[in-house]
Amino acid sequence: MVVCLPDTQDNAPNIPIELSRVGVTGVKKLLQLERNNKRPIILLPTFDAFVDLPNDQKGVHMSRSPEAISEVLENVATDKNAEVETICAEIVEKMMIKHEYAKRVEIRMTSDYMFVGESPATKNSTQEMAKIIAKAVGIREDGKVTISKSIGARVTGMTVCPCAQESVKESDKAKLLEFLDEETTQKVLDTVTFASHNQRGIGTLLIEVPEKHTIKGEDIIDIIQDSMSSHVYELLKRPDENAVVMSAHKNPVFVEDCVRNMMVKIVKQYTDLPDDTVITARQENQESIHRHNAFAEKVTTLGDLREELKEMI
Repeated sequence: MVVCLPDTQDNAPNIPIELSRVGVTGVKKLLQLERNNKRPIILLPTFDAFVDLPNDQKGVHMSRSPEAISEVLENVATDKNAEVETICAEIVEKMMIKHEYAKRVEIRMTSDYMFVGESPATKNSTQEMAKIIAKAVGIREDGKVTISKSIGARVTGMTVCPCAQESVKESDKAKLLEFLDEETTQKVLDTVTFASHNQRGIGTLLIEVPEKHTIKGEDIIDIIQDSMSSHVYELLKRPDENAVVMSAHKNPVFVEDCVRNMMVKIVKQYTDLPDDTVITARQENQESIHRHNAFAEKVTTLGDLREELKEMI
């Protein structure tokens, strides 16, 4: 005879405090997707799954969240055209059913994503790596569940400091004026690319995906990369190295510039998205001459962003 004991999680806690997020992190799965008869996309995503917990419940039923992830991914095996943010939204739906006490459910997914690049001078094909990010949040209110979903990416690039470059330029100008006239000196300054210190920039962009809209992760990767001084590449021959360094130093940007560049590109590219679309852009530059890093971020709606940029675009 099997005795069914009540779930300990359903007991009242000793301290009746509501918790904002409880769940599991680091759930790894294998996921294969297909896009327009191109090569299959193989992902090894990591999921974090959270629910809120009322003050009258001791704990969550922890196994139900990875169970929901597994059930959805099994269905994806027969529909390889699914979008990753839609997969996250479907997991949220299942978690809402399994965690009937939850008012808020959140799923986050990150995965390495391999894409094909091309070196700038020799045009060699290169395999490059980015992080694909997806997120879905479900809110239960008056018995109705509303789910929002987002798609994004995290990409490494290169930035060149404008401030240090200007300082080097002024220093070299003073030296040139010791043996050249003003006109010739200015010609040299207008011709030569000046040194500066570099940073490895890590750009992150997350865009909410409204119903009946599709946002490609590849497009987000392009926006992030193009907002820095230069792309970086896995494979570079000597002419490529020269091309990267020269082009980057001709396009110096602060960490703040990278975020602002992303915002302009978003407004220009996604003219069809509604004004209430939420945008999160973040840039962290790993400094080469400081022990600290530089950081900038903007969280906004597309409508507010359009209003800010209406004089410019």
